Amino acid sequence: MADRISSDHPSVQTVRSTCTETTTGVALVISAADRDAFSIDDVVRFVLDRDQRFARAERALTGDELTIRGVYETPQGARDPGDETDRLEQWAVEAGIQPGGSVLIDVVEPGFLYGLRKPGKTAYYDAYEPPSDSLSEIARNLDDR
Repeated sequence: MADRISSDHPSVQTVRSTCTETTTGVALVISAADRDAFSIDDVVRFVLDRDQRFARAERALTGDELTIRGVYETPQGARDPGDETDRLEQWAVEAGIQPGGSVLIDVVEPGFLYGLRKPGKTAYYDAYEPPSDSLSEIARNLDDR
């Protein structure tokens, strides 16, 4: 059974991001100062209101910032959204986050598990051990089929 961990636990790093409007919805922009908390271009788990989804942080088109362009149901959706539904915009609307507003990203397990929450709210996460490198590679290979 997984342990539950709160967003205010000392082992959880919290990064402030900015919600921005894009031509296809919304995105989260992470400052260059916080980019070390993220694996660039790797698909990782993101928790939205207790539901595990998948996303990836990408280099922004300009500057040293990172961007999360969407949160999806599957790892494949995070890699290549195609027709998959982006859950980020729906979450932002339900949370009352406007473009230009802040979103907190909790780094529960760097490179593996992150959570999104509205400033001032506490979130609880199921903390799992990330798979070993060899298991991660097998899963990536299966996802790419």
